Amino acid sequence: MNQIRPILSTLTRHKSAVFILVLEVALTCAILCNAINLVRLRIDSINSPLGIDESVLSSLQVSGIGSDANALALSRTDKETIRAIPGVESVALINQTPLQNGSWNSDFSKSLDRGVNGENATLYMGDDDMMRTLGTHIIRGRNFNPEEYFDVPDRAALSAAMPRALIITEAYAKRMFPDSDALGKTLYLDTTPMSIVGIVDRLQRPGRDSSLESTQYSVLTPFRMPFTMVPYIIRTKPGVNRGEVLKAAVAAMQKNDAHRIIGEQKTFEELRNRYYAQPKAMIWLLSSVTFVLLMVTAFGIVGLASFWVQQRTKQIGVRRALGATRGDILRYFQTENFLIVTGGVILGMTLAFGINQLLMAKYDLPRLPWPYLPIGAVVLWLLGQLAVLWPALRAASISPAIATRSV
Repeated sequence: MNQIRPILSTLTRHKSAVFILVLEVALTCAILCNAINLVRLRIDSINSPLGIDESVLSSLQVSGIGSDANALALSRTDKETIRAIPGVESVALINQTPLQNGSWNSDFSKSLDRGVNGENATLYMGDDDMMRTLGTHIIRGRNFNPEEYFDVPDRAALSAAMPRALIITEAYAKRMFPDSDALGKTLYLDTTPMSIVGIVDRLQRPGRDSSLESTQYSVLTPFRMPFTMVPYIIRTKPGVNRGEVLKAAVAAMQKNDAHRIIGEQKTFEELRNRYYAQPKAMIWLLSSVTFVLLMVTAFGIVGLASFWVQQRTKQIGVRRALGATRGDILRYFQTENFLIVTGGVILGMTLAFGINQLLMAKYDLPRLPWPYLPIGAVVLWLLGQLAVLWPALRAASISPAIATRSV
């Protein structure tokens, strides 16, 4: 502690160099804290359960050529054909999956006044086999009854079809009815009342960062739609080669009707890899930028400390001659570095908070968890001590005789 006052006195004589280093540490601290937060959010997003049995699911898209008035009937035939393939458990026609960027969304409210207590949710529209195929878990209530499904032969008919029953996720239930059980309650889509008949534990909405609470705001609705509007979702038994099942499904469907265009055929692992390619790239980018910043800061500390050791050779020699030990010299430079880094950390924490507020306002990101601030500080303190160690050891090795002869 008795070294702090002379250290501060010395630092005031090198204001420009100290200011630049403090600013560098502050910038690194701010970026480090927010980068850790962003990386954590991306990792959580990638590892977040979707609410479906993706390990046994595949997607098959088929398009018709021209208008097909029999598309709905042909879709039923296709489902029967695909179910007959060995290893297939069930097939459903569903408008979307969690592993896609675009989504179908609507605003639901608890009253006819859409502006009061309303909230946006994604719409999963599927047939009688939707729940079984996806593997979603109903925790309260029931599945849709057969009479609750709407046959929708084309897009024109979709706008006129308004289901009276809904199944919603637990997260959406808590959002809309925070103080009571949502089961049996009514939600309004425009002016149409719809009864909540079931609640599932989770079902992620497409194209949303899973760090956000709204990523679980999903609503399932009973629609029977043809292949011209939505893809086939195929559920296989565990361990079955889904690539071979997809090939067999395509061959069987072409026998049913060869005048169709076979589109994308993907297992859900392939869809997941594509869907999360950008977040994974972002993780590597943020990690690389943070590492480079840490290295630049470390080299800055090494360079400045080495320069000061060279400048203070005589001063170090005099202190050694007056009885200062190598440990005293080493501690002097380590304390000096600690004070500089501490100044940068204090400024950096403030800057990190400001950057986080900007990200929250512009990109709807969550608040920076406060433990990341001391984590960033500890990382920079350790980095500073490691970076200054070599110049400090050089300074501690200077003997009084060499210091005197160097003048």
